[in-house]
Amino acid sequence: MTTPETPEVPADFIRDMIVEHNTSGRFGGRVVTRFPPEPNGYLHIGHAKSICLNFGIAADFVGRCHLRFDDTNPEKEEQEYVDSIIDAVRWLGFDWGSHLYYASDYYGRIYDCAIELIKRGKAYVCSLTTEEFKEYRGVPSRPGRESPSRNRPIAESLDLFTRMQAGEFAEGQYVLRAKIDMASPNVHLRDPVIYRIKKESHHRTGTQWRVYPMYDFAHCISDSIEQITHSICTLEFEVHRPLYDWLLEALDLYRPQQIEFARLNLTYTVLSKRKLLELVRDHHVSGWDDPRLPTLAGLRRRGYTPTSIRHFCKRIGVTKFDGYTDVALLEFCVREELNRDAPRVMAVLDPIRLVIENYPEEQQETFEAVNNPENTAQGTHLTPFSKVLYIEREDFQTDPAAKFFRLAPGREVRLRYAYIVKCTGFSRDAATGQITEIRCTYDPATRGGNTPDGRKIKGTIHWVSAAHATPCEVRLYDRLFTHERPEDLPEGVDFKVNLNSAALEIIKAQVEPELVRLEGGARVQFERKGYFYIDPVDSRPGAPVFNRIVTLRDSFGKNL
Repeated sequence: MTTPETPEVPADFIRDMIVEHNTSGRFGGRVVTRFPPEPNGYLHIGHAKSICLNFGIAADFVGRCHLRFDDTNPEKEEQEYVDSIIDAVRWLGFDWGSHLYYASDYYGRIYDCAIELIKRGKAYVCSLTTEEFKEYRGVPSRPGRESPSRNRPIAESLDLFTRMQAGEFAEGQYVLRAKIDMASPNVHLRDPVIYRIKKESHHRTGTQWRVYPMYDFAHCISDSIEQITHSICTLEFEVHRPLYDWLLEALDLYRPQQIEFARLNLTYTVLSKRKLLELVRDHHVSGWDDPRLPTLAGLRRRGYTPTSIRHFCKRIGVTKFDGYTDVALLEFCVREELNRDAPRVMAVLDPIRLVIENYPEEQQETFEAVNNPENTAQGTHLTPFSKVLYIEREDFQTDPAAKFFRLAPGREVRLRYAYIVKCTGFSRDAATGQITEIRCTYDPATRGGNTPDGRKIKGTIHWVSAAHATPCEVRLYDRLFTHERPEDLPEGVDFKVNLNSAALEIIKAQVEPELVRLEGGARVQFERKGYFYIDPVDSRPGAPVFNRIVTLRDSFGKNL
């Protein structure tokens, strides 16, 4: 039997460690996690894994998760990014309550910690240039050399550090370094920089500060101040953990447990903030919410649901091993949800006229279409029918290939929900040779697609009535890169060389009236064509713009 104090939780190595800590009483049964983004870009699907993990663990153990901005680099941070991150985490379905924090909230306390380290002889002001710093630090296989500033008197370092904050020195003239071990095989312990001069205005503190803590210094102290129990990071921070522990022990501060897990790597996708920024800045995409991007804003604009992303993060699990996850799994998760929830409608993406020669000129009727056969509670809607229809150009062949069961000269096909028609002829454009019109006859006895005489019809196609159809903009989105691992390229090769020129195709489709009545934000399945989302930004009343979320099945690469 489980209780609120010992809930039943999914098994993974992080949760197992927390159970062990709770059993031993290490943190007094508390579980406090945090999601600590840097506000220097928009969140992407990789961040979603961390968000779901940190907030999910807090929920599993009846704890809490903080949202904290590690805003220690004013040069690259903006309020726009802060707002977008808050919006994205909320959209994913998570709430931090009153626990919204910023590293900049703690600047005074972090600065005091730096002063204390100097007083304890565990930090010093260094005047090496950037190039000299790299040279003195050495490489993992060779010990570093001590800076000439390493044995600077404590009083002198205190004076210089105070003057650094007063703005007396230029950027790069001095830094504050922790005094640890220049011979350590872990280069992160070779007297790392913990403070540097930056004469930039901070988006929250303005020009109050002239020195800013490095991420490693601010992060561990912020975790300690907030009494975080489990500081969960991606695997690249594993080599930083000894520094995390050393700094807190050197200052006699409360120490959380840092735990590392493998970050998400997704095929056909770039998840580097720097590279995403480059795509946005150089206008390869329309902005951070471009539906081709893996940002949460982009996935949201494309039509992905927060539920599907949470399910994806749950499916991929948590491990210590780096590897690639096939983007097809993310696509599967949204298909699985929309197959259950999205209503079916008819839209013709590449329309060609079909004229039913024996259908009365002025006659019109309606047919009842099922909204979702997977969810009968969604009911039905009426779709109009008339003498002239639009069908997909690919649903007609003059010389049908083997196993082509759709419309061809002399062949019958079922019109979804309506009648069985037989092709009697077609017309071509004299100049281009392109088919411009198909002519058919219909069998009035087959209303609803039934065959009273029992004849077998292999093909069923969708259609819209030309008299009732509305032309709408449809954006066919696909994967942004043609290379399976666009970040794993030889040195010197620009990742943008593998941008997919076919990642966006804009067309005019003909849609049935039911679609025009829907509002922005609605998701539907275009029968036989995929799942689509009415763009809430560019759509107007009576003029929806449709973004393709995903095809009905994985068809990537067929046209490359």
